[in-house]
Amino acid sequence: MGTVYKETFTKPLPAGAKIIVRKGKRLAEWKDAKDKTRTAPLTAAGDRITVEAGTYTAKYRDGSGIVRKVATGCRDESAARSILGKLERRAELVKGEVLTVSEAAVIDHQTRSLADHIADYADHQKAKSVTSRQIADVRSRLNRLAGECGFGRLADLSGTALEKWLAARQADGMGAVTRNAYREAWVTFGNWCVRNRRLLSNPFASVPRADAKADRRRTRRALTETELRRLLDVAYRRPLAEYGRLTARKPTDQAKRKRDTWKMLPLMVDKLDTATDRARARLAKNPELVAAMESLGRERALIYKTLVLTGLRKGELASITVGQVVLDAETPHLILNAADEKNRQGSTIPLRGDLAADLHQWLADKATAFQEAARRTPTVRFDPKDQERRKRNQSDSTGSEGQSCLPLTTLPIKPPSTTEVFGPMLPRDTPLFTVPAGLVRILDRDLRLAGIPKVDERGRTVDVHALRHTFGTLLSKCGVAPRTAQAAMRHSTIDLTMNVYTDPKLLDVAGAVESLPALPIVAKDGQFDSARIDVRATGTDDMTASPLVPVLVPTTGKTCILGSILDKVTAEAGRPRPTETVAASAYPVKQNNPLTRAVNGSPLVEPKGIEPSTSWLQTRRSPD
Repeated sequence: MGTVYKETFTKPLPAGAKIIVRKGKRLAEWKDAKDKTRTAPLTAAGDRITVEAGTYTAKYRDGSGIVRKVATGCRDESAARSILGKLERRAELVKGEVLTVSEAAVIDHQTRSLADHIADYADHQKAKSVTSRQIADVRSRLNRLAGECGFGRLADLSGTALEKWLAARQADGMGAVTRNAYREAWVTFGNWCVRNRRLLSNPFASVPRADAKADRRRTRRALTETELRRLLDVAYRRPLAEYGRLTARKPTDQAKRKRDTWKMLPLMVDKLDTATDRARARLAKNPELVAAMESLGRERALIYKTLVLTGLRKGELASITVGQVVLDAETPHLILNAADEKNRQGSTIPLRGDLAADLHQWLADKATAFQEAARRTPTVRFDPKDQERRKRNQSDSTGSEGQSCLPLTTLPIKPPSTTEVFGPMLPRDTPLFTVPAGLVRILDRDLRLAGIPKVDERGRTVDVHALRHTFGTLLSKCGVAPRTAQAAMRHSTIDLTMNVYTDPKLLDVAGAVESLPALPIVAKDGQFDSARIDVRATGTDDMTASPLVPVLVPTTGKTCILGSILDKVTAEAGRPRPTETVAASAYPVKQNNPLTRAVNGSPLVEPKGIEPSTSWLQTRRSPD
């Protein structure tokens, strides 16, 4: 038999409590927030008080024979015993195999609010090391749909309601990709509930996916090599050139205030040098700002170049630190941590030679700036005599020597000219680039100045992720094998690499077609005579004429191989060897014969029993 009771627990002594003795028991007496006198018994140690819960707890043995404690939430004992009776009846049904253990566990979760289950699911995602942004997105989708569909408890979940909601959003203009994101959030949540015995089955498993290909709202395009060069040039010079923009008066009807009569004229790519010179003249008394704008432009150009030549995503590039840049290896590369990669696997990103050289110089200049800033700070000393003391301090603070900072002598960066050997240092956690959050808007301004259309004639757009599409397209354009391109893009399927991240418009399809062998057809009396086709024009006689086929067919000038074949064949036929050898490729019409009859001699046909003989087949059969 089960029972109901009130749990007791201990709490620290309230502030201002005094110890009293009543009927031989030690009690603590104090006044609560409402100035009401309260008392509670003390523990054996006398440093805490014992408090009784305000609601009853039911204690019973479930269908598996395990003792369970369930909070009833009831302050009335009779109501608590009613809940205890339901729990015991369910345990009897499990013992009698009317209910399974899973079904009984599902019933326990039906009374909890859906918000509590969603909170538990968010904790589960945190345990899986899902990023905070992804967790926030999923919770937002779950909470929005729960509110609009009226899902208050797990029993309210319905796949039909989700389908109606998705159909309504489609009518409102929501894209297929966004609708699929809502569907995926609820399907994943339903699967988690099933695994944790909160639901018997996923009510959203049969909800169909929307066709994202048929309803694609944004199709990215790849940039051409000419556009990339213009983009890098503009990105490098625009930050400083912005200070050299000209002004003009606004029309009277456009002036909102009395002093609001001037406007900045836009930059023009053909006058970018003039604007840069004008900016230098205006900022002649502020060289620090000029240097900062030049460094900013250089960093933006390097960001674009790194994205194009590595295929990194924006967030992945922002996570790269100085300690993850390896330039002194045989193949320079970046180390992408698993926590920062989309597929959570971690990768090694190889670097092209010129990009590695650019990063080499960028880190050297960054180290110089870091050293200069440290020298201007009076609390930081860069004295060669203090190097051993700094090493000991680093070892004491980090547990292993050199973990907190990375000396430039260990980087493949040439230290600046200085008499200090260990002076220049960069912390390992220093970001390689400061990737701005508004990089999309910055790219849009650079595209506009470079004269690169944001949207082309086919409605395809250029954004930051389009630089990754450019990387995949350039790999295919340069003839990289699809499997290698898939590895470089870090894709799970080759279909994603070839069909989504490869822009066929930039591929030289016409050149590939022109590289195919010529196949002329000669007309005779209005009919095509295949017997008169020039064999050399087909590329089968002289394989050097076709760049797609290697030279494998012997020619008339090389008779040593054919001579050995003739010796063997004439010996078997019992005839002397002919004095003149014949090349296998000397006849205009090709058949499936291993060699021509002039080489093989007369066909040697053996009796095959009941099977009819084939005159051109030279295969000898075994006696069996």
